[in-house]
Amino acid sequence: MYAILDIETTGGKFNEEGITEIAIYKFDGHEIIDQFISLINPEREIQKFVVQLTGINNKMLRNAPKFYEVAKRIIEITKDCTLVAHNTSFDYRILSVEFERLGYQFNRNTLCTVELSQQLILNQPSYSLGKLTKALGIPMTDRHRASGDALATVQLFKILLEKDTNKEIFKNNLKYYDRRVEKAKFQKIIDKIPKEQGLFYVHDALGKIIFLGRGKNMKQEVNKLFLKNTKRALKIQDRTADVTFKKTGNELFTRLKYNLELEALSPKFNIKKEKKITLQPFNNEDFLIIEKGREIEEKAIVLIEKNEVISMGYTNLAYQENKLEVLKSVLTNITNSALAKTIVKNYLTKSKHHKIVRL
Repeated sequence: MYAILDIETTGGKFNEEGITEIAIYKFDGHEIIDQFISLINPEREIQKFVVQLTGINNKMLRNAPKFYEVAKRIIEITKDCTLVAHNTSFDYRILSVEFERLGYQFNRNTLCTVELSQQLILNQPSYSLGKLTKALGIPMTDRHRASGDALATVQLFKILLEKDTNKEIFKNNLKYYDRRVEKAKFQKIIDKIPKEQGLFYVHDALGKIIFLGRGKNMKQEVNKLFLKNTKRALKIQDRTADVTFKKTGNELFTRLKYNLELEALSPKFNIKKEKKITLQPFNNEDFLIIEKGREIEEKAIVLIEKNEVISMGYTNLAYQENKLEVLKSVLTNITNSALAKTIVKNYLTKSKHHKIVRL
């Protein structure tokens, strides 16, 4: 049994929003068997942009019931149901916060039609409710009102049920309120991450990298990410399907690879910070920086020529240290030399754990 819902809110600071309208359709997998639709007096001001978006204003809600007056009905209609919404993490969070204000713990398992659509309806330019329903020919009335959006979500959910023929995708995306599935999934991911220095890549269900992390102990850093309860961390956790990693062997390569890949990949949930680029020259124009590699006898090399950071990579230096052309062929060219130069200069200034070979 499913409770398919949509909530409109006042907007405002995270976890300080109030509900202005709610619509819940109880759906048995075939048809709607019960429904609850109501405006709600949030007992706080509605943000102006929300009024423009939904058409709901404070005057309309003056005589509407307050949340505590409808809370019992919400509990009854969603009992023994899986909550379904388009971006369920938002609607479920809003409901949970409202119930917490009443001293009640509201726990329901959830499914998200955004996540299901991304896996069952491929290659869509957008997975927003409005654009997705339009692309699928689902009629939409009263956009950005709870009842209209919830009814459109019901129709979308019917399509998704049909498409998931073996129900594996539904099963894999079901989130239990006690996070049993997430905990098991996260533990399986953590188990394969080594306790070594490097970068880790968080992938969503489509394989896209949504977050890039780094650390001296990757296993520890991934574990920390899955334990955090900040707004950003919870969004990452909700979307995590897998985590891959790349060993770096040393701090310089960790910094270089992290910053260069962050610029190249632009993962959705990384906070972008502009790095101040340095124009100051190195003390020498041509030299190698030699650091420890990822394995015994392996060396990590950064090549600087004509005062620019040219390339980097791993090699067995015992054979190649006197063969520059051979060395160049195994190193990887750096595309953003200015950014790399800034990172290398900062590293050389602050670190003593490196070897310099002048060319």
